[in-house]
Amino acid sequence: MPTPTKGARLGGSPAHERMMLANLATSLFRHGKITTTETKARRLRPLAEQLITKAKRGDLHSRRRVLTVVRDKDVVFELFDTIAPRYANRNGGYTRIVKTGPRKGDAAPMAIIELVEELVVAEAPARAAKKTARKAAAQQDKVEALAPEENEPAAQSKVDDETTPEASDADAPGAKDDVKD
Repeated sequence: MPTPTKGARLGGSPAHERMMLANLATSLFRHGKITTTETKARRLRPLAEQLITKAKRGDLHSRRRVLTVVRDKDVVFELFDTIAPRYANRNGGYTRIVKTGPRKGDAAPMAIIELVEELVVAEAPARAAKKTARKAAAQQDKVEALAPEENEPAAQSKVDDETTPEASDADAPGAKDDVKD
């Protein structure tokens, strides 16, 4: 028998618990925030953050690992293409749990779990652009450093091509032999 997880069992069996968390994660990624019980929100948070971290990698293996949990391909596409890039420069803490009042029917403690909106800082793209520009300039310097060595023979051949046809015929080995005879 597998070792039971710490805390409340959200359903009757481990399989039911996994499916319930998968459905909660799917709803969270589809809508951005969901209202559920505190216990479910606390159990969902690590799973959702692991899935976002896998989506940040963006490779095929990560996509297949996420698809084992989130079965909806449209939600997985949205996770990889819109949600994960939002958190590219963030190392965790993608979700927030906000406690709300008790549920009316059974007074269960309720909470809202939502994706944290990443603040778009105007300087971050500027820094990235500067860094990219510096890398391009460094690469261009390397190319220019190698270019004079390569361009000298090419420049010499252009000079030879620009000479008059008579001069090039006179310099040809066969032409010298004809002149001597």
